[in-house]
Amino acid sequence: MAFEDLLEDPVIQKYLHELVGPKGMPVAAAPPDGEVTDEELSEELDLELNDVRRALFILYENDLATYRRLRDEDSGWLTYLWTFQYDNIPENLEEEMYRLYDALEDRREYERTHEFYLCEICSIRFEFGEAMDFGFECPECGSPLESMDNDRLVTSMDDRLDALEDELNIDGADA
Repeated sequence: MAFEDLLEDPVIQKYLHELVGPKGMPVAAAPPDGEVTDEELSEELDLELNDVRRALFILYENDLATYRRLRDEDSGWLTYLWTFQYDNIPENLEEEMYRLYDALEDRREYERTHEFYLCEICSIRFEFGEAMDFGFECPECGSPLESMDNDRLVTSMDDRLDALEDELNIDGADA
């Protein structure tokens, strides 16, 4: 997928936004060709230097940018030249989807194997042991705790897991 096509994809835009946040999005959304310094990006995008550096470091941590250092012979100052490498985005997104799948599977199992009680006034949920410790009364408001049916939540998790299995081409029985 071409560099420009990647940046037009709303899923990738959302992914970059989640990584670098709103202040770093101008940095992530307009990668220059070739190498660039953080100072050049800051000036070009009219952003605070610290915001640019934060975004660059996050991109670096996620294998979406690299840098090389040059030392000024006279002053001894280091200059970092940054290069954007968005070819890794599809692979990173797939890894994120696998992490989501694993976490959702764990959560579904937790929901299936625990009994919950709810304070309908405070909207606080308790596991059975906690509810029993509190005498089945909400510790915040004193209202009785009601048994909570989480079947709709588990069904929703099942649906999401099925969709992820289709997307990732995995068999739910093997996962």
